[in-house]
Amino acid sequence: MSKKNYSPESLMMSYGYTPEWSEGAIKCPIYQTSTFVFKTAEEGKSFFEIAYGIREREAGEKIPGLIYSRLNNPDIEILENRIALWDNADDCASFESGMSAITTVMLEYLAPGDFILASSPSYGGTDHFIKHFLVKMNIHHIEYFPWDSQEDILKRIDAAGARDKVKLIFTETPANPTNDLFDIAMLVDLGKKLSHGEHVVKVAVDNTYMGPLWQRPLEMGADFSIYSATKYIGGHSDVIAGAVCGRQDDMIRIKTLRTFLGNMAGPWTAWLLMRSLETLKIRMEQQARNAAEVAEFLNNHPKVGKMHYLGNLTPADGHAYEIYKRQYTSPGAMLSFQIVGGEAEAFRFLNGLKLCKLAVSLGSTESLAEHPGTMTHAGVDPELKAKIGITPNLVRLSVGVENAADLIDDLNQALALV
Repeated sequence: MSKKNYSPESLMMSYGYTPEWSEGAIKCPIYQTSTFVFKTAEEGKSFFEIAYGIREREAGEKIPGLIYSRLNNPDIEILENRIALWDNADDCASFESGMSAITTVMLEYLAPGDFILASSPSYGGTDHFIKHFLVKMNIHHIEYFPWDSQEDILKRIDAAGARDKVKLIFTETPANPTNDLFDIAMLVDLGKKLSHGEHVVKVAVDNTYMGPLWQRPLEMGADFSIYSATKYIGGHSDVIAGAVCGRQDDMIRIKTLRTFLGNMAGPWTAWLLMRSLETLKIRMEQQARNAAEVAEFLNNHPKVGKMHYLGNLTPADGHAYEIYKRQYTSPGAMLSFQIVGGEAEAFRFLNGLKLCKLAVSLGSTESLAEHPGTMTHAGVDPELKAKIGITPNLVRLSVGVENAADLIDDLNQALALV
């Protein structure tokens, strides 16, 4: 079915799949196979020539033929075609985790001696990879924060003597776990200012918190929209996966490196994600509605201190509000808040939850609560945690699809224990 004139949610049940391929099966089957049979040796040669970039595909020639499931597989290709619709991307590459998606982009576009500009706060795994793994490859980082202007970042780059060494700008927005916002358009402009001749600076956005429904980084000029597909795309806490969307020339590079790293999604993972994409919009919209009601309750509770929820932003918040109105179509379903007290009070609250589950991850049908300072961001430098607001009393809440009144009752009884 052509994507013309249809919304992504209307195409999630059918796009990229022809029932006649599989005896008329309405749903794409799981192609649980490692390798594929060629009709002729000449066909096998042709498939490999295209897969390895030995030649370009000729006009009217079939898309890269099926060779081996580390290179391509029907389930994987259909999944990627469907995810790409949400971002209006040329192509998508799926991975077996969000971290493998992030690290593949970084490894493809960074080399020894290069610099990466990285936003903070960010997910603890991303922070660790940049600061503890890339440094072993002689790849350096420059950190920037929500309050930094483009001029502030440029001064930091110049102080490091890195004006001609920055190759990748990476941001996670909204930031995990504080919902801090970064201006994608400003970062894209910064990338252009740092680019010259063959020195091209790419901009990658971790879109896990809001995408693919509520933020479209590629439409704002970013080169990559990256997901932990475990989260909203998967949405059921039963699969680990990642995805990268981007332009065709970039995605050829990403998929080529993925082939040799061997970190692509498998057919079972792809099938589960296709299942989940069918209800993506319904789930995310219900989660956002629930989050708005939960936030209203928490805003007025005497045992709740500072709240981090995009729906609370007003014109008085200045640039953050401007970014929110420009970049997002919803406040989303993620919020974090400080319990009045310290770590002990935060733990007491978390231990008292009954309906909400005490677990890391986010974006699933069930509501999940966790303690960022000692869990998802345990490896972040203590001084940095204090600087970016990951305090001992901070709790992160991913709002699910349960009845909002029931969620509020659960939060209320847990807060009563503090």
